[in-house]
Amino acid sequence: MVRNYLKIAWRNLIHNKVFSLINLLGLSIGIAVCLLIFLFIMNEYSVDQFHRNRSSIYRVMRNIEENGKAVPVAYLSGPYAPALLNDFKGQIRRATRVGQMNALVTSQNKSFHERNVLKADADFFELFSFPLIKGDAVTALTNPGSVVLTESTARKYFGSVDQAFGQLIKLDKTLPLKVTGVAQDVPANSHLSFDLVVPLANYKTQSNMTQWINNAYFTYVQLAPSASLAQIERNLPGFMQKYMGPVMKQFGYRFSLSLTPLDDIYFEQGSFDNLKHGDKKVVYLFLSIAILILMVACINFMNLSTVRAMERSREIGVRKVLGAVKLHLVWQFIGESVLLTTISCVLAVGLVALALPAYSQLLGQSIQLTAYALPITLFLFGIIVVTGFLAGSYPAFVLAAFSPIQALKGKLRLGRGSTSFRQVLVVIQFSISIVLMLGMAIVTRQLHYLKHKELGYNSAQTMVIPIDNEDVYNFLIQRKGDLLGQSRVSAVSLMSGEPGGYFDAQMFDVEGHDERWRGRTEFVDFDYVKTLGLKLIAGRDFSPAFASDSTQSVLLNRTAAAKLGWTPQQAVGKWLKNTVSDSTRRTVVGVVEDFNFLSLREHIEPLVIAPDDDQRVGLIRLKPGDVQAGVEAVTALYAKTKPAYPFEYRFLDEKFDQLYQADLRQQTILGVFAGLAIFIACLGLFGLASFLARQRTKEIGVRKVLGASVVSVVALLSKDFLKLVLVAIVIASPLAYYGMESWLQNFAYRVEVSWWVFALAGLVAIGVALLTISVQSVRAALANPVKSLRSE
Repeated sequence: MVRNYLKIAWRNLIHNKVFSLINLLGLSIGIAVCLLIFLFIMNEYSVDQFHRNRSSIYRVMRNIEENGKAVPVAYLSGPYAPALLNDFKGQIRRATRVGQMNALVTSQNKSFHERNVLKADADFFELFSFPLIKGDAVTALTNPGSVVLTESTARKYFGSVDQAFGQLIKLDKTLPLKVTGVAQDVPANSHLSFDLVVPLANYKTQSNMTQWINNAYFTYVQLAPSASLAQIERNLPGFMQKYMGPVMKQFGYRFSLSLTPLDDIYFEQGSFDNLKHGDKKVVYLFLSIAILILMVACINFMNLSTVRAMERSREIGVRKVLGAVKLHLVWQFIGESVLLTTISCVLAVGLVALALPAYSQLLGQSIQLTAYALPITLFLFGIIVVTGFLAGSYPAFVLAAFSPIQALKGKLRLGRGSTSFRQVLVVIQFSISIVLMLGMAIVTRQLHYLKHKELGYNSAQTMVIPIDNEDVYNFLIQRKGDLLGQSRVSAVSLMSGEPGGYFDAQMFDVEGHDERWRGRTEFVDFDYVKTLGLKLIAGRDFSPAFASDSTQSVLLNRTAAAKLGWTPQQAVGKWLKNTVSDSTRRTVVGVVEDFNFLSLREHIEPLVIAPDDDQRVGLIRLKPGDVQAGVEAVTALYAKTKPAYPFEYRFLDEKFDQLYQADLRQQTILGVFAGLAIFIACLGLFGLASFLARQRTKEIGVRKVLGASVVSVVALLSKDFLKLVLVAIVIASPLAYYGMESWLQNFAYRVEVSWWVFALAGLVAIGVALLTISVQSVRAALANPVKSLRSE
């Protein structure tokens, strides 16, 4: 019997090529989208799952209380780890510090500038499950003169893993290290990544290893099997008061500690740790899109299957007369649905294989179809069962319930209830499509607004040079005059943070204020205002003519002056004192106009600009014209210093893509998926219009004989569908408005959700629907009425 059902199902698919193609295409695309999103979600939730001890590993977070809320920061100073081990004996088994750094690695007379180097405690490879191909995880880092390379790094330096083991390399031209381990390349689904791991013991005399206030390391703890997480967290406030109480009292900070499980680190937001992170909101967005598009595809199947009931009425009648019971017929139609879904799944896998390279590039992740073979198989089996049964159940029961006598007479009608149900499904389809389309339109408008918003500083043709080694620092300091002497260079400045980067918040004693005041800080040289093109609205800029400016002067932005209760003019001459890094009162010599030094997700905050040597980035502004010539002049001058480190740069106006990378990806993905949803919905609409035109063939013939025009016939066939699209617009608009208003709340600077966006999306939906329907409507209207009426 099953074999017979499959034969009949296959013959029906072949016999009704148009309907079968529409169903196959719609389901295949819908399942392919679901499979792509499933792979993305699996990839996101697989991060750090390979560590054997992951359930007992936590990262210690330092929380800074600001404006009544705790802001988590991942960096701690060196003394925390041994203190935690000492104060929580029997509860904390390991406390491992991990720091990030860049290094110049010299191997066999070749130098490599490595940006992915970790310095870690000796038990790093015991805590984390990064397998070693060569060496012992227990002893690989116990000697300060040792180093562990990844497999790729070992091949880059020495040609093979075997040749690398036991060889010597030199770090930063001074520190000789012996290769005592070679680790497998770090998996893409790890929040920590490295090319080399150097023993932290080499840096034990640095201030961030000895001073509690100087934070530079991630600290991971592994709890003992008998430890109580709740009890440890209850004792953390006492731990902080014991070691940091005097510091908090002196500088006016309030710190606390918390423990983040290893499984949660990847999805942790706002921890300022410079590591790879995911966003659960994006995961939920993708999941919602997958469900919505699969719904659209399933609705197509249900609609097209029910409207074909008329054409299969005699088949059903004959089967019932020959003894077929309702249950047999139900299983036959569900079997057809499952067969179609199975074929669609096979086609979907092919589509995914073709789309995966572009999809991986869009997401910025390496996603492999073979990496999740078993989950994918189970996922597809679930799709076949759920989609095949649910999508086929309604038409199966409707078709199987027909009266055999009415069916054999060819007088079968689906009834008003069935028609209404089909109309509801069409409305749902287009509502989903319009919501996605509106979401894409509003995201596009917001990102266009952010990209073209006036930021208050000049980012055009400005090179950004990270100061992460001595060669670059000396070049920018010692050869600054030579740089300014280049015909293509306009200005040069060094600073602690570039616009759009990280700006530390510190506490200040302020003239006329009893309470300490919090402001963001920027440490700069005297050319900062000129290089960024900031507008001075009161007082003066820093100047070499005033010897005291380097140690006793500051600039404020307008917001800082306002927060302190001063006008820009009143602020000039007042003093501030940084309670952490400076014991000297500094006088406000000028106030600059506000500029967006943070992301546009945040409002402009108070900023204190002070001359200081804490400079981590250099800006070189080129003159308008030939940018390439300017870059070549700068790089040629750098090469004359015979540096060991390569000259690396980017442009300041590229910061937009970095700051809003996730949003740009969401924009693209929403656009693609909205287009696919509209396409799938139109496939169903095309099938329904085709059926309706065929069902009303004789009616159209009579109307044409009586003088009806082609336009009137097209209008007749189109108006019912267009009514459904209008209803969908009415339903989708408030849903999209609510969703996008919530998304826009993430931005301090945002566009308004204008009415014309909804009107435009509605017109597009109507236009696409009308175009789809018109293909069949025009064909029916142009048909010869004589042929239509001949059988009468």
